[in-house]
Amino acid sequence: MRDKFNQQLDKLNEDLIEMGGLIEEAIAGALTAITENDRELAKKILEADRDINHKERDIESRCLKLLLHQQPVAGDLRLISSALKMITDMERIGDQASDICEIELTSKFISDVKLPEYISEMAKSAIEMVNCSIEAFVTRDLKLAAKVKEADNGVDDLLRLII
Repeated sequence: MRDKFNQQLDKLNEDLIEMGGLIEEAIAGALTAITENDRELAKKILEADRDINHKERDIESRCLKLLLHQQPVAGDLRLISSALKMITDMERIGDQASDICEIELTSKFISDVKLPEYISEMAKSAIEMVNCSIEAFVTRDLKLAAKVKEADNGVDDLLRLII
């Protein structure tokens, strides 16, 4: 029974890694779309948001089945609960990348606007944070998780410079 549960947890980790890859592509694509005024890429990122939403629903369903069928306790329950919280946040990041692309598609003057200097650096940091967050979750690496928190403070600092 425990072997099957561990296999399901491994599949959960694989799904989180896959969702993270989709998020990273969305952030990078949104950055390229706005910096290069690439409306076709912006449309692709909007379409890819459906894949992110679908992946979130799949992972949520997997987590709920684990909760119902395995009735985990202690660390296993915290792990599954954390995954549920994580996918909600990840899906929201995908939505924000889509929102950026929607601005690109709906604005007639976006190519005339000079983007703030730190936008690319913020996007690269966000991609790295997504990647490290998932790695920290999968490997249970608390030090890496702490580095993500520090990186978030750095992104906040860049945002203040932009504002």
